[in-house]
Amino acid sequence: MNVRWRLAVAGFASVWLGGFVWAVRMSAQVQPSMTVTPGKKSGEAFKNVTTSTLKELSVDDFIGSMGVISAALGFDCADCHPGAGSDQVDWVVDTQLKKTARRMVEMVATINRTQFGGAQKVTCWTCHHGRVDPATSIQLDVLYETPNSEVDDLVKVEDGQPTADQIFDKYIQARGGAQRLAGLTSLVATGNSLGYMGLGGSGDFTIYAKSPNQRTVVITYKDHPERGTSGWSFDGRTGYISVPRALLGEYELVGEELDGARLEAQLFFPGQIKTILNNWRVGARRSIGDRDYIVVQGNGPRGYMATLYFDPETNLLRRLVRYGPSPVGRVIVQIDYSDYRDVNGIKFPFEYKFSWLDGRYTAKLTNIRTNVTIEASKFGKPSAMK
Repeated sequence: MNVRWRLAVAGFASVWLGGFVWAVRMSAQVQPSMTVTPGKKSGEAFKNVTTSTLKELSVDDFIGSMGVISAALGFDCADCHPGAGSDQVDWVVDTQLKKTARRMVEMVATINRTQFGGAQKVTCWTCHHGRVDPATSIQLDVLYETPNSEVDDLVKVEDGQPTADQIFDKYIQARGGAQRLAGLTSLVATGNSLGYMGLGGSGDFTIYAKSPNQRTVVITYKDHPERGTSGWSFDGRTGYISVPRALLGEYELVGEELDGARLEAQLFFPGQIKTILNNWRVGARRSIGDRDYIVVQGNGPRGYMATLYFDPETNLLRRLVRYGPSPVGRVIVQIDYSDYRDVNGIKFPFEYKFSWLDGRYTAKLTNIRTNVTIEASKFGKPSAMK
């Protein structure tokens, strides 16, 4: 990850971090009457968002797109927005880099529309690869010694692999069997969240989940109550993100993050895994570290898709990578699952590593209770849980 840490992006989005202390609320730079409601476009919610494709996005999808641009160029928000990451930020002012970014976004849209029939073949990452100025020549050391570790977003069907149903059946059996999983109606998991490399300190971490598709994650900082409570909730239909020190504080999900919240909630009840996405396909094995994993990919609504990595030895889920559409490149969220333990005959991961375009954190669980009563309010607005 870029050593500059994209600190200001954490202040702008703060979708998955929960551990950065630099995030600050910058509400003075949005429209005074702004309320983030379903159907609100970014061009209406924020001042000076004029790019043809970005201004039409929902607010949550716009925030995701900013993460794509930042990661593709190795930037943080302060490179284009003076003072970002502090209480002196000016999101609105037109810097030269912001003007250049607008031209580049329009160029990408034009290339895809005129050369590829509207399919997204070119993104910011296609040329920049974490650099401000795209490289024009290959380094020979890389050519002859270091293999290219990048993989295609789209998984292509690979002959000779087991079917998706066969993989899922083994996964269901490894988790505890179809009958036992069918009896899993809810869970409450508690533990600690750890900021990446210790940045931001640790917090109390709680997951509430109810079958078939409700889930809330809450992080509190008992040693730093001034940081407030961060939460990500989905009640089966509506989702919210609440990060008090972020730009928007709390807002409702209506775009690709809503699809992601639904998917993650469903995965907490693995007996239904076959039906959570469509068009499942099995590709060539992919590596995580020095091990190869079975890869299955499926599609969801509105161009959404997800790739699941299964351990061929244990048949357990090792990684989820979900992709949301964006005009500048797919918005990626990755969750790694490890340390599976038995709880009442069902195996649960006790360690989660959440990674997004502006950072990551790890959650280590200490306790999981199953089939407990959970109040409906736990899946509503996170701010209402205080």
